[in-house]
Amino acid sequence: MNAGSMILTQAISAKNTQLYDRDFLEWIETTANLLRSNRFGEIDLENLIEEIESMGRSEKNALESNLEVLLMHLLKYKYQPQKISNSWKYTIREHRLRMIKSLKSSPSLKVYFLEIFVACYKNARDLAADQSGLEIITFPESSPFTPEETIDSDFLPQT
Repeated sequence: MNAGSMILTQAISAKNTQLYDRDFLEWIETTANLLRSNRFGEIDLENLIEEIESMGRSEKNALESNLEVLLMHLLKYKYQPQKISNSWKYTIREHRLRMIKSLKSSPSLKVYFLEIFVACYKNARDLAADQSGLEIITFPESSPFTPEETIDSDFLPQT
């Protein structure tokens, strides 16, 4: 690549960086086209790297959120059986399906799922106490559900 081509490539890359701030969708389309065309020198690498990392964080955050909601509803199901509703069963199924889909499309999330299980249970325990009005001591400090039971579509706690 000669000096003139290099300067032009740098100018295009700088223009793409400005595009990121001005029109995100157009930036995505432009970046995808540059990748397809093997015009790597023109890519706004800094923002591309940031967006890829953000996608990974989003996947993890969604898994964590779904796990907390699921565990909270499993706790309420087990420790507040007189209030079991179709809405609770729906929420349990919905959040399980979300998690199963995430784990299927990104199997490496299984390791993260196991890493966050205990912390998510502690959060779910607090949420279950707040939402149910039951004392926190109603719910065990350690999860009464295994990670496998939690995502097992046939599992419901004994009441």
